[in-house]
Parts: sequence; structure tokens; C-alpha cells
Amino acid sequence: MLKLSRLTDYAAVVMAQIARYPEASHAATELAEAVQLPHPTVSKTLKMLVRAGLLVSQRGAQGGYRLARPASQITAADIIAAIEGPVAMTECSQAEGDCELVATCGVADNWQRVSLAMRTLLESVTLAHLADTAPIKLPVQLPIQTISLSAASA
Repeated sequence: MLKLSRLTDYAAVVMAQIARYPEASHAATELAEAVQLPHPTVSKTLKMLVRAGLLVSQRGAQGGYRLARPASQITAADIIAAIEGPVAMTECSQAEGDCELVATCGVADNWQRVSLAMRTLLESVTLAHLADTAPIKLPVQLPIQTISLSAASA
């Protein structure tokens, strides 16, 4: 099964909570209570999101966590990469992928197309979309037939 880790899921939940109230600074304790997750898990997630540049933190009485940029400029791919690393279906699908079978496997090119389609989709879903309660309208078909792998990896 292909699925994201719980920590990535929690990161999206925490980011969506912050995105719903973008003008406020959010304390880790307040966020943990609002999203019903353990405080240590929320704290760990927040630190990872700050390190990835998706959140900024400020100490002090008026401190807390805020989005580093508007929710419409943060993508699902950004959140996933902050916790999991780059989005790729297989080792050879990453730009710096290292696979000893790449010369003989015969499927690398197509896996790269699938990875690129997944990244394209995840990059089209913003934090603003995730934070909204309305269902996301996704494209019915991704243009993986027309993707140029040499241009995409450049």
C-alpha cells in the first residue's frame, strides 16, 4: 500500500489549523488541543515544518507559529517533502536517485512519468485547498502522456 506516514498526515492537519487563522500566532499547546493530537507529536511536527521553511516561530508572550507564506503558496507536496522527503514513486524517480538496475529495468522512464504526475498533482493542491471544508476539485486526467522527462528533470 502506498500511503503517507501519520506524522505527514498530522503535519497537514496542523498546517490546515494554522491556515484557518492566518493572522494569529499559534502556541503548540493550543494547536495540540485544537486538533486533538498529543503535544509532543505536535511539537515535533512544528519543528520539522519550521526547518522546512513552511512555518516561522517567534518566542515570547506574543509568540507562536505562523505560516511562512500564504496558504495559497504552500502545496501538499511542500508539506509531504518537509516530513517525508522528496515525492518520488521509486528510487530512480528522484533527480538524484541511485539505482543499479536503471540500465536494464525497462520501466524507469514510465515510473518517472508516474512520479512526475504525482508531484504535479500534489503541487496543484494548496494548503488553502486542504484547509477549506469544501471538496477539492481535482483534474480527471493528468497529462502524463505529454510530459517531457528531460525538461521536467532540468
